[in-house]
Amino acid sequence: MQAWGRPVGDANGVHADGNVPVPIVLVDTDEGITGVGLGAHAHLDAVFPAIEGEDPRAVTALHDRMVRRTFKAGHAGAVFGAIGALDTALWDIKAQAAGEPLWRLLGGRDRRIPAYASGLDIALTDAELIAVHQEYATRGLRAAKLKGGLDIDRDRRRLELVREVLTEAGHGARPALMLDVNESWTRKQAVRHVGELERALDLVWIEEPVRRWDAEGLAAVGRGIRASVATGENLTGLEQYRPLLAAGAVDVVQAAAVWGVTHFLRVSALAHAHDLPVSPIGTTPVGLLHAAASVPNHLVSELQDLRPPLGVSVDLTIEDGAFVLGDAPGLGITVDEGAIATPAPRSDGTPDVRPERAGLRLR
Repeated sequence: MQAWGRPVGDANGVHADGNVPVPIVLVDTDEGITGVGLGAHAHLDAVFPAIEGEDPRAVTALHDRMVRRTFKAGHAGAVFGAIGALDTALWDIKAQAAGEPLWRLLGGRDRRIPAYASGLDIALTDAELIAVHQEYATRGLRAAKLKGGLDIDRDRRRLELVREVLTEAGHGARPALMLDVNESWTRKQAVRHVGELERALDLVWIEEPVRRWDAEGLAAVGRGIRASVATGENLTGLEQYRPLLAAGAVDVVQAAAVWGVTHFLRVSALAHAHDLPVSPIGTTPVGLLHAAASVPNHLVSELQDLRPPLGVSVDLTIEDGAFVLGDAPGLGITVDEGAIATPAPRSDGTPDVRPERAGLRLR
């Protein structure tokens, strides 16, 4: 569980108590190595037989084996989450077996991964928002993504407040600002609202302005605003990215940590072929941070909570606006099984339920 200690959420809802479930899967080998995968794995029983008894070092082939096993029902959604969690655990095992951190095994040279602050902050008051970003600023963060999309005047005010905090921390240097509306707008709403924000603000990107599959709509938004369009965290498989790339609908290609390392590496290669940058998304994107060190088109990675989930320790630090990966073999994740076995408090929020009137507001 990620215990934020404050409300967290987005345009689709809020965890008022700040307690967000973080599913963990542990994969054991007969050599005594255990790999860790973070992310939902609701259909694990259907997917795991594809890798059971196999050599985990064949991780990319095993990823494809898991996908093939699910082709009738489809590998999207929660099924892809199970594949991603197992895939991440297999990469962890492979790097541990080699005695190297995954970033080095994958061919990375620099352990420093640039980060931006992402506080899932839509429910915070202005004072709370300022305090949160002041804490990020103490770690050198000079880029921030806010949640919004429900009230354009509030979005403008909040972005300006964070700009002030980060500008002061950076001794006058202009910070990078992004806004994530989590698919809550129509095409015209997106162009109108971002255009209004751009009267006062310089946005690096607008994230998921319309539905994730709307290639024509995303392209129309991109043509109508100055900011880049970022999307991709909810896409599962290269076949879902291809229409967006063909339509010129995305400027910053994103991939979520819950879909696994192999998926990210393949998405990065596809984006690189289109001269586009990639940006990992997730609460604890450890696997993708290691992978990001090895790809030529990594832009910046999402940093949410400054603390890892309860019962989890990670061999990385946050310094000078970046994740700094350690030298522990594998992902560098240690799990206290006793701590995670304790039932987590039940969350009182429903942030993953799309509102009935999403995209149907007049303003």
